[in-house]
Amino acid sequence: MYFLYRTKQRSKNGPHFELEPQKQGMVLLTDGKTKPQPVRLQLTEETLTIQKEELVYVHSASDDLDNSGITRERVITIRRERVGGLGLSIKGGQEHHLPILISRIFKDQAADRNGKLFVGDAIIKVNNVSVEKTTHDVAVQALKEAGEEVALTVKHFRPASLFLSRNRNSGGPPAEDDGRNKVPPGYNTLPKLEKHWADMQSIPLQFAHLTRYNLGSDKIRQNGFEVRSMEGLSSGVIHCENSNEITDWLRCINNNISALNNHSMTMSNRLLLPNDQIVHMCWTSEKLLRSKPYQNWKSQFVALRGANVYFFDAPPASTRDWLRCDEICKVYESMFRILRDTELLDDRQHCFLVQGGSGDSHYLSLEGRQAMLRFEKAWYRTNYLAVMHLKNKTFGCTWRGRISGLTLDLNTGFSLYDSESRCYMWSYKFSQLKGSSDDGKTKLKLHFTKDPQGTDVDTREIECTNLQTLLFSMHAFLSAKLASVDPSFLRNF
Repeated sequence: MYFLYRTKQRSKNGPHFELEPQKQGMVLLTDGKTKPQPVRLQLTEETLTIQKEELVYVHSASDDLDNSGITRERVITIRRERVGGLGLSIKGGQEHHLPILISRIFKDQAADRNGKLFVGDAIIKVNNVSVEKTTHDVAVQALKEAGEEVALTVKHFRPASLFLSRNRNSGGPPAEDDGRNKVPPGYNTLPKLEKHWADMQSIPLQFAHLTRYNLGSDKIRQNGFEVRSMEGLSSGVIHCENSNEITDWLRCINNNISALNNHSMTMSNRLLLPNDQIVHMCWTSEKLLRSKPYQNWKSQFVALRGANVYFFDAPPASTRDWLRCDEICKVYESMFRILRDTELLDDRQHCFLVQGGSGDSHYLSLEGRQAMLRFEKAWYRTNYLAVMHLKNKTFGCTWRGRISGLTLDLNTGFSLYDSESRCYMWSYKFSQLKGSSDDGKTKLKLHFTKDPQGTDVDTREIECTNLQTLLFSMHAFLSAKLASVDPSFLRNF
């Protein structure tokens, strides 16, 4: 395994990625059904190519130089002799799906003395009459009736020359050269076998999905991984020799995928309004609630854009894909929470929940700690930008049996507006919120401090039918307010 060169690519808002423009090394490849076979991986900035070793016939450059003149179409004029005629034999024909080939040149006869015809020459025309698609007998008759001086248009075919010469010698070398093996200089030697690397398939890395887990399960592969393109093309299961080797491959491939995705986002964001920018996109795996015995997880593409989190089955390739997304949630009306090890449902690691105010939730997993940290930072950045643009949000509720509206305002904090009296009944800054409690249904108690020491507390109880969304929005506004007064808040994620 070796590196050809390395560069750095910077993202304006995201992390820095060490690109591996070209890296290659030997691994084992299997499709899960056949025995692993050795292949070579070649990583470039945009693709991961799988190559297999093949033996191919090659001839030397000197052969090409010596015979460059006879590989082109030639016109040879030969005079028929009274004894022996043209002094050559032919094989092939349309009935054999072969051209008319000179198979033998007789020593000291017309073709041999002419010196410009060779075994393996295909006769294309006889006196400007085409014989390319004629039968063997028609070609023989055309040669017989061609007259005393015959113009043959020929082109040499090296494979035919080698085959015809070898076929003639199959019974052992002749006692003396009778001219029948007359071939161009250098053609008597068989081509050499050399090893070449041939491409089996190439996986585009833009929006590609790299995973170490078995498809649809929580079982991780030992020193193995798979790369799938955004169209679903699979690399097969790639096995590395040891943990250091797979760690290196995963780092390089992930960095190139992330760099390509960041570049795609940058290009898209040039056409989008400031409040509709794409902050983050990545593949995740989602736990299926109603899973089949053989499939408990599915791939899910998640995007954070504007004020929304999008859930796709495949990366959005056009504006229409964004508009047709089946599930979209407001970030500030949702809760993002990284799960502790004791909360995990199976052996999948690096899991988190995205829970909407309406009760729907997504149990998702990422491929590593760094991926989790990038997503967490992107979530808080998206929430901050969304709340900064929204500025305030009002929820319908009741207070002391009166129809009211609880407003969350990024600048002023909490305030309750009484619809009947058309005036604000109370207001508090976000910094005055000491705590809250709820019954999990509709009732919410907010505890506010009245003095800097926090000894005097006001408790305000309201009822809200959309309680979960209200709680999530409160958390979103509080984190956005913290980020606005403490710039280091977002940098720490």
